[in-house]
Amino acid sequence: MVVYEDLKIANLVKNHHLAKSISDASWYQFTEWLEYYAKLHGIACIAVPPHFTSQNCSNCGQAVKKSLSVRTHRCPHCGYIADRDHNAARNILAKGLEMLGAIVNSTEGHASYRGAALTESGGDPKATGESDLWISRLI
Repeated sequence: MVVYEDLKIANLVKNHHLAKSISDASWYQFTEWLEYYAKLHGIACIAVPPHFTSQNCSNCGQAVKKSLSVRTHRCPHCGYIADRDHNAARNILAKGLEMLGAIVNSTEGHASYRGAALTESGGDPKATGESDLWISRLI
């Protein structure tokens, strides 16, 4: 399973100091390839909303406000200390697992979650090796 933040690139490039670097990174193309290869190899690929992934404590769930310059997450509620990015990664994974659970536990045979589809076919993979088990842009 691959879980990543569904970042809105158009919003990121509004920062004129970072716009060229962000555009050069080809993030949109990267996510397109990521979803393509996940589908090709039968791996669940989940794009989660980026809201509060670095602000919420991954240990207790409480909001811990911090500026972008603060690189260490320190939770005053539970005492958890971690690198800001590690804390965010744990939150992203938790969101992805939650979204996957909501789809898998759906009563429908072919589930849909807020407009995007997860399809499960019990049959053989396609001749190209593609699988129908994939999740894309869930929100």
